[in-house]
Amino acid sequence: MANVIITKAAREKMVKARAGAITLPTIVGMAFGDGGDDESGDVIAPSDGQTGLRHELYRKSIDGYAFIEDTTCRYECTLSELELAGAYISEIGLYDEEGDILCVKSFKKKGKDDDLEMTYTLDDVF
Repeated sequence: MANVIITKAAREKMVKARAGAITLPTIVGMAFGDGGDDESGDVIAPSDGQTGLRHELYRKSIDGYAFIEDTTCRYECTLSELELAGAYISEIGLYDEEGDILCVKSFKKKGKDDDLEMTYTLDDVF
């Protein structure tokens, strides 16, 4: 089961940008949600047709990015102690400056305590 997908919206933007029809909007943030697993705790595979997370809780600007390989960019976002304190996060997504979700990753839920920071990374791989 693939638990990371590039959305159809992202692929449409990429093909239009390659043709010169649009300028590709920059990835600016990460969305966090609790809809990435079911009642039994099993991970729900994301769909490329998703236009958002299954249950988005919060959006935050990325801390930064790094090119870890020629065709891979790693995005990073840190939640402070108080951000989403008490929440159980099971899905994240990258969004661009137009607000569109471009990539979704789902995983087993992780509890977010109010006394620690949590840093999430998501690789954009081509």
